[in-house]
Amino acid sequence: MARKPDHLQGSLDLLILKSLEYRPNHGFGITLHIETVSEGLLNVEEGSLYPALHRLERDGLIAGEWKVTENQRRARVYSITRDGKKRLAEATDNWKNVNRGVARMLRFSE
Repeated sequence: MARKPDHLQGSLDLLILKSLEYRPNHGFGITLHIETVSEGLLNVEEGSLYPALHRLERDGLIAGEWKVTENQRRARVYSITRDGKKRLAEATDNWKNVNRGVARMLRFSE
C-alpha cells in the first residue's frame, strides 16, 4: 500500500495547539482528533508527534500531567497554556498568509 505524502511539515505544532484549544488530550487522542477533523487527509505519525509534544512542553506552550484515561490507562494529558494560545494565534495568521500565497501561485499562468 502506498504511503500518504507528508503534508504536515512545518504545521504540526499548529495542528497540536489547535487540537488542544478544543480540549486537553493525550497523544493518541490528539492524533485521532487531527485525523478525524481533517476527514483522514492528515495523518500524524507517532515518531513526529511525541518529539513535538516534548518540544512544545519544554517551550511552555503546552502543559502535561499524568492522568488515568477512560480506559483506565495512565497517560500524559496535555493542555494549551496562555503562551500557547498566543503562539497559536500567530501561527494561524502565518498559515493563512502562506495559504493565500500558495493559492495565488496555483492560479498563476503566463
